[in-house]
Amino acid sequence: MDETTAGTPPNDEPALPGFPPAPAPPAQGAYRVLARKYRPRTFDDLIGQEAMVRTLSNAFETGRIPQAWMLTGVRGVGKTTTARILARGLNYQTADGGGGPTIHMPALGVHCEAIMESRHVDVLEMDAASHTGIDDVRQIIDGIRYSPVSARYKVYIIDEVHMLSEKAFNAFLKTLEEPPPHAKFIFATTEIRKVPVTILSRCQRFDLRRIDADKLVAHLARICEAEGVRAEQEALAAIARAAEGSARDSLSLLDQAIAHGAGVVKAETVRDMLGLADRTQVIDLFEAVMRGDVPAAFANLRTQYDSGADPAVVLSDLAAFSHTVTRLKLIPEAAKDPALSEAERSRGLDFARGLPVRALSRAWQILLKGIPEVQGSNRPVAAAEMVLVRLAYAADLPTPDEALRALRDGTPLPAGGPAPASPSSSSASPPTSSGNMALASSQPRPQPRPDVRSAAPAVRLRRFEDVVALAGEKREIVLKAALEREVRLVRFEEGSIELSLAEGGSRTIANDLARALQQWTGQRWMVALSTEQGAPTLHEQALAAERERREGAASHPLVQAVLAKFPGAQIVNVIERKPDEQASDAETGILGEADAMAAHETEADDDLD
Repeated sequence: MDETTAGTPPNDEPALPGFPPAPAPPAQGAYRVLARKYRPRTFDDLIGQEAMVRTLSNAFETGRIPQAWMLTGVRGVGKTTTARILARGLNYQTADGGGGPTIHMPALGVHCEAIMESRHVDVLEMDAASHTGIDDVRQIIDGIRYSPVSARYKVYIIDEVHMLSEKAFNAFLKTLEEPPPHAKFIFATTEIRKVPVTILSRCQRFDLRRIDADKLVAHLARICEAEGVRAEQEALAAIARAAEGSARDSLSLLDQAIAHGAGVVKAETVRDMLGLADRTQVIDLFEAVMRGDVPAAFANLRTQYDSGADPAVVLSDLAAFSHTVTRLKLIPEAAKDPALSEAERSRGLDFARGLPVRALSRAWQILLKGIPEVQGSNRPVAAAEMVLVRLAYAADLPTPDEALRALRDGTPLPAGGPAPASPSSSSASPPTSSGNMALASSQPRPQPRPDVRSAAPAVRLRRFEDVVALAGEKREIVLKAALEREVRLVRFEEGSIELSLAEGGSRTIANDLARALQQWTGQRWMVALSTEQGAPTLHEQALAAERERREGAASHPLVQAVLAKFPGAQIVNVIERKPDEQASDAETGILGEADAMAAHETEADDDLD
């Protein structure tokens, strides 16, 4: 069952804002887990599903109520709970007989209690995981013909509907498309792709979102306050991260943490309970591997392992922190995320200022491939250490294009070993008290290579026309012709070109051009095909310019006079004169209009003779 939690304290406890009164408590000695105790009872109690609530509210207010809903999402986001609240809203009726379908239910109605406790005769819940056959669906089809006993609608809630067999789905089709007016269907599933499209097309679909970590933390804090439990903010954040957007999972973990800590929820007890790594130690491990201090990284990993942390979980947390640093580097506003601890925020910003994106991206790739190796190894600590070695020695290796340029220019490449995270002196630079990263290791390392990226490229191409001209200089006639006639320029920057294809253009032009540019300039160019229209091709531009010159020449009085003098004459070519030549002609007065006219007439007479 799926529950989004924001519910109710027992009747003997004072009601808090957001927690409506609950039904009578169970028998003495029976314990209700938090996931059931604080289960939502109205749409106002749902957290993280505002879009769905707004849509349902508008539908109920305008009377546009469909015959079937499909609720989908990961486990624990509130699918079954939403289905019960929806059934309660459809059958809401006050004690005096008033009310109608609504999502606003300020007080318990006649049918509300029985519906929320899943014991109402007109609201039938079926678990499709255990009732998968066509016979189970036939029972629903046979019973749907009869009117409800006491409620307004007969509501059928089918959980995990994707588990139904193909024949069961087919038996549903006709009834689902044209049900009796007193019947409503609510389906819930975690595997929406397994539901036939013929079923989906007959339902109004709602995708329930994972609940944001900050909302989960605030929700857990309210529940701890209602339960009289002291909880550290870092502990609640760790529970929210482990729940991965599932409210039910977060409450189950909180229940376990309260029992584990004897009524007090501390970050240390949550880490011990979940086998998590200490976030501060993860940050120290990240610092050690990024500065190339392998012994310190090994010692840190061994300390966490001895404390009960799973090596695979340590690497997962290390990958998560690498992602955090990358986000902080690219989006500084991410530092305001309430799910980040103060250590992650402050030291993450320090790392973001000192590490290039290339090193962070490569660290992420190494960790992403190393985690499955550790999980599948019979010696997880040794496997994790080898991943740290790869990370320390390969996180700042040159890219292939940098290596090619270094070989071409004759500059030495590193002989191996980790490189400093950013340019610094060769002397050791230990971490400061604030936790800033040491940019160089105290261990001996090879001499750093010159920064070949800072060297100016041999060829500077500032316009697309320069690229076409370079293709002509390199005698790439076929490529030059294709660039002139088959592509339209969308965007051009040094190192990046975006093109769209003209009619009949070859789709391999992008790869051919990228390969040629890397060979000509020694730089890696990104050439991409776009769906945008782009500018006209260079050939089209040349034709348009030629037409414009001809039209301009034809409108000149002198040319018009010549064409009038000689019927049938045509303009064969138009030669543009450079501005300095025009100025020279104007200064010397070589040829005025009258002289030009006389000259043309004389030449024409000579030709006729």
